Amino acid sequence: MLSQPQMEILDDSLAYSAGLALLGVSSVFVLCSFLALGFTGTFLGDYFGIFKEARVTMFPFNFLDNPMYWGSTADYLGWAIMNASPTGLLLTAVVALIYMLALQFEEPFTAEIYRQKALQAHKRS
Repeated sequence: MLSQPQMEILDDSLAYSAGLALLGVSSVFVLCSFLALGFTGTFLGDYFGIFKEARVTMFPFNFLDNPMYWGSTADYLGWAIMNASPTGLLLTAVVALIYMLALQFEEPFTAEIYRQKALQAHKRS
């Protein structure tokens, strides 16, 4: 990004400050998501069958669906704005599209996992 041409409209202190603020807020979402899910929930859960007892609903999940995805996308956007980078903006759009596509598969999968867990818990009680 740093070696690419810059956008004049974003090459000022106000845009830089907005990008920095976005980076700060989005990093809170990513970090809090990681803390809520833990290492296994973030990186290993779906692949190795390690799941929480129920879906996580505390912050930031009560504020935003998929805060790790949208937080990291906003991180990229913040960096792109801070660096006045049209390439960064384009790459941010690509990342957002890929995350939206992934969510088309991930959301129903996750909902079904926790539906099945709730059904099994109900049968045991």
